[in-house]
Amino acid sequence: ALPVPLLALVLLLAGWGGPGAAGQRRKEMVLSEKVNQLMEWASKRSVIRMNGDKFRRLVKAPPRNYSVIVMFTALQPHRQCVVCKQADEEYQILANSWRYSSAFTNKIFFAMVDFDEGSDVFQMLNMNSAPTFINFPAKGKPKRGDTYELQVRGFAAEQLARWVADRTDVHIRVIRPPNYAGPLMLGLLLAVIGGLVYLRGSNLDFLYNKTGWAFAALCFVLAMTSGQMWNHIRGPPYAHKNPHTGQVNYIHGSSQAQFVAETHIVLLFNGGVTLGMVLLHEAATSDMDVGKRKIMCIAGIGLVVLFFSWLLSVFRSKYHGYPY
Repeated sequence: ALPVPLLALVLLLAGWGGPGAAGQRRKEMVLSEKVNQLMEWASKRSVIRMNGDKFRRLVKAPPRNYSVIVMFTALQPHRQCVVCKQADEEYQILANSWRYSSAFTNKIFFAMVDFDEGSDVFQMLNMNSAPTFINFPAKGKPKRGDTYELQVRGFAAEQLARWVADRTDVHIRVIRPPNYAGPLMLGLLLAVIGGLVYLRGSNLDFLYNKTGWAFAALCFVLAMTSGQMWNHIRGPPYAHKNPHTGQVNYIHGSSQAQFVAETHIVLLFNGGVTLGMVLLHEAATSDMDVGKRKIMCIAGIGLVVLFFSWLLSVFRSKYHGYPY
């Protein structure tokens, strides 16, 4: 038999270790249930839809050994959030690329909270805009970098994948569904060109038409200077609508980003200035009577002044305090 003091020490240690071990087992059991539940949902839908209860239990509450990328959005038609629908399409592409990847594991899950299904979550996180992407890491609370900079990076699936890799070390190869619009348009263009060559094979003077080539070159220049290539690379939203006030912003307030609508506006303004300059040139060099030339000159000056002033106003709204 053990001495009384030694027996007391053994019983005391057993008392300490017992509840701790039971708590650890209970923690592991809860974690296993959560992972199994998320895996079951992910097998049915790549993006798991969550309400307030599911979010608090599976995303906010410990234990958790997995990361959850959550898109907070407002997809209901009465919300009229066009950007939310566009971002959701890219988000679905990213989640599907991960779900059907050979590297798919339970290390990361993709979820979505719609405002009409989880407004309490928006209030809990003090969130006043949508769409918003947040990474809830496996350990600890989200840091500043765990909130995706949508206005800067855009919502293209490839940009989201880079951000996910940076925050979770999970690299996702984005696989988009086949899009036949490009090849069809190219085939249509080649068919039109081939038809013109066939119908006018004996007269190819239209290929040497300076006006036609100048117009095509001008359209290309206006598209590039307005930022269409930036849109293609970054995939920004078309515009931004404040979910509380309903106000729609077409001009981005930062000089480091832009909306698609903004490039269309700048394209229109550049086109107006260009048209004004063309009219001024024609007024100075054409052989028309003086009256018509005066009208063209006045119209050209008006277009240049009006559209160039609008361009300057857009510039000032993006570069605050310029030139200081």
